[in-house]
Amino acid sequence: MKRIVEIVPARPGWYARWQLAPDATRCYPVTVWALLEEADGAGREVIGVDCVGQWPGAEDNEAGAEFVRYLFQAPEAGRPDDLVPEPEGRRLPVASQAVVAG
Repeated sequence: MKRIVEIVPARPGWYARWQLAPDATRCYPVTVWALLEEADGAGREVIGVDCVGQWPGAEDNEAGAEFVRYLFQAPEAGRPDDLVPEPEGRRLPVASQAVVAG
């Protein structure tokens, strides 16, 4: 079991890319970065949570989607070609979660 140690908002320009099929990817904006650690205080890692509430290793990610990588594209450089717009009113209340399975 892992717990969230710290949460910070993600700067504009960070995206999580997911593989849906051999030749199809999808990017979502990352909304927050979370620092996780094992229950015993060891094994820290940082994960990005995207605007639809997905993160690498989560059990309720989009069916068939596999995390590829995080990417940064400066806002003035445009957006990734495979960007999916942030859905209206659908933000994960990550700050209220105390424990993440993993």
